[in-house]
Amino acid sequence: MSPAPAPAGPPGSRDPEKLRRYLDPKVLAKLGRLELKAQMIVEGYISGLHRSPYHGFSVEFAEHREYVPGDDTRHVDWKVFGRTDRFYIKQYEEETNLKSYILLDGSESMRYSGEGGVSKYQYGTYVAASLSHLMLKQQDSVGLAIFDESLRSYVPPSSSQNHIHNIIQELDRQETARKTDVGLILRSFADRVKRKGLIIIISDMFDTLEHIQRGLKHLRHKRHDVILFHVLDHDELSFPFQRMTLFEGLEGLPEVLADPRALRAAYLEEIGKFQEELKKICRRGRIDYVLLDTSRRLDAVLTAYLAARSGRRRRL
Repeated sequence: MSPAPAPAGPPGSRDPEKLRRYLDPKVLAKLGRLELKAQMIVEGYISGLHRSPYHGFSVEFAEHREYVPGDDTRHVDWKVFGRTDRFYIKQYEEETNLKSYILLDGSESMRYSGEGGVSKYQYGTYVAASLSHLMLKQQDSVGLAIFDESLRSYVPPSSSQNHIHNIIQELDRQETARKTDVGLILRSFADRVKRKGLIIIISDMFDTLEHIQRGLKHLRHKRHDVILFHVLDHDELSFPFQRMTLFEGLEGLPEVLADPRALRAAYLEEIGKFQEELKKICRRGRIDYVLLDTSRRLDAVLTAYLAARSGRRRRL
């Protein structure tokens, strides 16, 4: 049987203007001097960057994964294609490297934006695109999952340099619409991913602390390295409203007409308590917690975090 042609990439996936919209050159220039390394021993291999539990294996066959546009067609397993009529790529130990998964919250609450600012979801897409670019530059594999109350879309991990187009295409076509269930998604994703790797969560974490804790504990039980980017709009952190305001209900909550001056102190106390409890859960689980205020420059936030993480890793 002669090889069938590989599937083409999605329309518009190589749009330069779209790339620039998600990959700010200023951010990439700052990140270019940094790396996102594994804090713990991960499964896979890459020279110099990540510690590996494997020794003496360089070209041992490891597993199959589904083909994604941009993969080298030389690694397509045509025997499997002949049996299944689907494209799969052969992966070897030396090619698996660090597998990273970015979990981006695409629920309705993520569409909030203060006056003149970007939404939490849009800010999250910039974080996801920038970190994907960084990890692909390191020759690591990165995948993307967008979720609300269920897993809405999934782009399997790949280390191909062209894979950034697939990730940005997926980020660009999603809409925020439904409620979220962060805890359930984290638990189900932990069961889905078989190899230890790096899990990056980008979310406003609008769920109960009990559900969140169960989800994070399950990821750590599966021995994944976990980073939580907690995305909040500056309005949610400072509650600057002064006049009588109609607060729009999101994710099934009703609208509320209220005097914000009467609510401000109680609100700030509650959001502060939630953040502190979430930080405690992360500290106990050895999970990095990073607060992302959408009013802050992304390059400053990411470079500060990556430099601090790198410094901690050197001391391990």
